[in-house]
Amino acid sequence: VNIMSESFYMPQLDANRRIWIYLPPDYATSIKNYKVLYMHDGQNVFDQSTSFAGEWKVDETLNDLFDEGDEGCIVVAIDNGGVDRLEEYSPWAMPDYGVTGHGEDYMAFIVSTLKPYVDANYRTRADRASTGLMGSSMGGLISHYGGITYNEVFSRIGIFSPSYWVSDSCFQITTATPHDATMRIYTIAGNLEGGSMVGNVMAMEDTYAAAGYDATEHQANIFADGQHSEWFWAREFEAAYEWLWQETPVDIATDNTPATGLKVFPN
Repeated sequence: VNIMSESFYMPQLDANRRIWIYLPPDYATSIKNYKVLYMHDGQNVFDQSTSFAGEWKVDETLNDLFDEGDEGCIVVAIDNGGVDRLEEYSPWAMPDYGVTGHGEDYMAFIVSTLKPYVDANYRTRADRASTGLMGSSMGGLISHYGGITYNEVFSRIGIFSPSYWVSDSCFQITTATPHDATMRIYTIAGNLEGGSMVGNVMAMEDTYAAAGYDATEHQANIFADGQHSEWFWAREFEAAYEWLWQETPVDIATDNTPATGLKVFPN
């Protein structure tokens, strides 16, 4: 894992931010082009020492999968803005938190500034089938928003414990935004997260169906032991990654039947 930049300029937000990049083990010795996964809360993706709540161990997991035959994936992780995290990750105003909502500006940064830079400077596959977006909590919300709104750019969306409570608009845009090509949307939530988490995730599954998404395009897994915590998201990263990029989505609970949407795991 390398620091791509300690202070990458984000013109849409007039801010600078540290950007991390993970390159597959054979990057330096091959001429291959790789798929790319963009992740939020970059402090927590790779490095325990920089995380504020534990790391996802994405580099260790991808190295292990590579050793088992995975083709490899470039991961670009963008640090959150600290006190500006809610502001940048919410596309909608949150008056109770003093947030006006600059999530669209943040996504415009990824699509119009960061992705073109990464595609120009690294051996990527720039097409939508090879481009993913993933995050948790508020990062799950902005991944949902970005994936739906920019579905011509992203086709693989990992949504972990999403903050759908922020606004009903997340349901409305899902219904209102056309998607002309296949998506892969993978969501997890835990029964121990409290509040409206599981109910909102289940409601979103119904929203996908009502919006015309095929059952093979979306999968939600609810875990009895799941908490709103990095350890939970780290544990489930591998399953999410594998489901998002397999050619024919399958139900990960059985590994041999077509995906059917909501799955509940007792442990």
